[in-house]
Formats: sequence, structure tokens, C-alpha cells
Amino acid sequence: MEAFVDFSNQTRGRDRLFRAIQYTCMLLNYLLASKSDKEVMIMKLKQLESSMRSGRKLFRLGNLVHAMVAARRTTQLPDLVPRLCLTASNFSRVLYFICDTVLWVKSVGLISDINKQKWRNWATKCYYYSLLMNLTRNLYEISWRMEQEAQKEKAKQQNPSRCDEQDKELIFVGTVGLQPFLLLLYHTLRKHPPLLLDTMKNLCDLSSPLDQLGIYKTNPGVIGFCGLLSSIMGILTVASPHMKLKY
Repeated sequence: MEAFVDFSNQTRGRDRLFRAIQYTCMLLNYLLASKSDKEVMIMKLKQLESSMRSGRKLFRLGNLVHAMVAARRTTQLPDLVPRLCLTASNFSRVLYFICDTVLWVKSVGLISDINKQKWRNWATKCYYYSLLMNLTRNLYEISWRMEQEAQKEKAKQQNPSRCDEQDKELIFVGTVGLQPFLLLLYHTLRKHPPLLLDTMKNLCDLSSPLDQLGIYKTNPGVIGFCGLLSSIMGILTVASPHMKLKY
């Protein structure tokens, strides 16, 4: 099993690199679409985007294994909310990769009697539900961290001599209203970069399923930009494991 985990970690890193290139091509295609003298470049970018999308299919096994292992691990988490959210998220990702594999089998002609649109819709919904569960976990984590931070500030207010400059800023603002809430949120996320990174990544990933499901229609430029940002953040967590949000 450990060998499978190593394999899945390696493939996830390559998948995110391919994904970054794919969304870069999508974004550039959108930006160059109005320029009549860039038709050759646009065609090459579309071909590269298609190649990257097809190449990512090769990494599905590693991603599927990773999602299955992660689902098993998250069932053992002590905290109820993260346990439910992350297990549901990983289970949805497993279903997404299964649906995506069925679509790949259809595309290479191994099985013809498959409703492509239905399976694509199922895959998109599974991906969407996975992101919603991840964001629910993010909101819970942010709320919990903010509560801890607020308790620390209350304790420090009782002993102002122990406060540093940042603490004095929070004390000066007070505890009621939008401004102190935003200030507390800012200080909380600044002290926990992995939480900020994971939340931003999940928000960026939402653009594609929201568009495909017709919940919030946008354009390839927005999807390409959000996908590129998400891919860069994903690559960062692979290159610097300490930036990955822990269970």
C-alpha cells in the first residue's frame, strides 16, 4: 500500500503540472480570440490544451488511489465535522474519477454504449460536491481558529503588558462590528497560510463546475485564470509539503 501511496503522490504532482499548462492554454486562447492575426497560435494552443487534457487521463489511477487512501484515513479523524466533510469529499472524488474513467473508455472506443453527457454530468456533480465539502471543512476550520484567536486576545486584554504591536491593533479596534471581524479574520489566516491556501484553491476550483452545471455561467477566460491559480497553489503544496493543510 505504501508503494501505491508513493505512486499516487508522484502522479498528483505531474497531474497538477499538466493541469497548469492546460488552463494556461485556455486563458491564452481566450485573451487571443479577438486577434485575427493570432489564428495559428490559437490553433497550437488548443492542440496543446487538448494534449494536456488527454495526458492527465494517464494519472487518474494515482489520483483514484490517493482519494481511496485519503477516504480511509479521514474516517479515523477524532473531530466529527472534519471527519464527515473530508470523508464525503474523498468519497465524491472517488466517484468522480470512476466517472471520468468511464468517459475515457468511451473516448478511446473500448465501449460505445455509454451516454457521454449523462456520465459527464455525474462526474461534474461529484467534483462539485467534493469541493463543497472541502469548503465546509475550510469554513469550520477558519471559525475554530478565529475563536481560538479571539480567546487569546481576550486573555491578553486582561494583561496589556504582554501584548505585541499586532495584539494592540486588535485590542484598539474592539470586539463589535464588521471591522474587528475582518481584522480578526486577517490575523487568523495570516498565522495559518496552509488554511488560506487551501480555501483559495477550493474557491478557484469552483468556477468550472459552477459553469458546467449552469449554476453560475462564466467564460473560458475566468475558468482558465481560476484553474491556473488553483494549479499553481496545488504545485506549491507538492513542492512545499508544510504548506498543505493537515487533517
